[in-house]
Amino acid sequence: MSDAGSHAPEVHMHREASAIELQLTGDWIACRTGVRSTADMRHIVDDAGDMTLRIDSRGLGQWDSALIVFLKALREAAGTRRARPIQVDESDLPEPAKRLLALACAGRSELTSAKAPLPSLATRVGETFYRGCSETAEVTALVGETALRSGAALVRRTRTRSVDVAQQVWEAGAAALGIVAVVNGLIGAIIAFVGAIQLRRFGAGIYVADLVGIGMAREMAAIMTAVVMAGRTGGAYAAHLATMQGNEEVDALKAFGIPVYDFLILPRITALVAMMPLLYIYACAVGIFGGYIVSIATLDLTSAAFLNELRNAIAGKQFAIGLAKSIAFGALIALTACHIGLRAGRSAADVGHAATTAVVVGIVGIITLDAIFALCTNALGI
Repeated sequence: MSDAGSHAPEVHMHREASAIELQLTGDWIACRTGVRSTADMRHIVDDAGDMTLRIDSRGLGQWDSALIVFLKALREAAGTRRARPIQVDESDLPEPAKRLLALACAGRSELTSAKAPLPSLATRVGETFYRGCSETAEVTALVGETALRSGAALVRRTRTRSVDVAQQVWEAGAAALGIVAVVNGLIGAIIAFVGAIQLRRFGAGIYVADLVGIGMAREMAAIMTAVVMAGRTGGAYAAHLATMQGNEEVDALKAFGIPVYDFLILPRITALVAMMPLLYIYACAVGIFGGYIVSIATLDLTSAAFLNELRNAIAGKQFAIGLAKSIAFGALIALTACHIGLRAGRSAADVGHAATTAVVVGIVGIITLDAIFALCTNALGI
């Protein structure tokens, strides 16, 4: 670098017969004056027209990466000009600057030219299959560990704290009563309203009670409650664990010898699996009440007739199926959310991605699992 006096960096343009001389003067030090913007380079290139730019560095003082950034940006602006590209004569530059500029431009050209070739169809299929097998193995391991640790928890041989379980029970249970009531109450009212319109044509309005009771007890209460919990609690589980992963709190637990599964996963799974049957029963009651209100308001029914028909329509096996579904849905939501949260990246964007993925996977899994239940109950004649 030159040892000239400290002066502000300046660029002077002098038009000559065959070229435009670009005089660089002053000290080009990044920590003092920063770097020139891309707009300055465009302005210089536009003013040059179609003439060659010849750089004059005789007045150049001290310099560092600020000069290299300027020269590199000037070269790129001249080469990507909308009109005819212009040439930049850099022969007057100091030799160290020439070498650094060549190294910077060579690194960029290698990055831009080294594009990965598009993989073949067989490669993409193989990678997808491998990722699917790996994901299946990880989920299977998580399910197995849940079964083992749950058995150990029953005999109090885990390091799970009761205060953590109580906190998760509150968040997955009492704190969700409002949204569960609103959703299932409206679902019951909609079922009753649609059924009343159709059944009233045949003079069979009384069977709205059967429709609401069986629909809520067997299907809708369990499904809608699970969908609500997947969006509310499953997304929160994934976001919380992903945030801990990003803040390296999970690594800190491992460093201190605290079992991550006992401390983070088991309380959430226990709470959600325990609360889902209770929320299901609550959702059934609210949904049937919503259907009862609509039936009384739209049909010529009495409360006694509705309740009597409802009692005759709903059998214990309908509630048993709904309870089994709610337990399975709760385990599915908790397992997928915890698995996705712990596998998330360490950036802020990964937290949102983990929460979104947990919600989507949870809802798709709920619908798929409900279809499996439907096939099994149909095969058993229930």
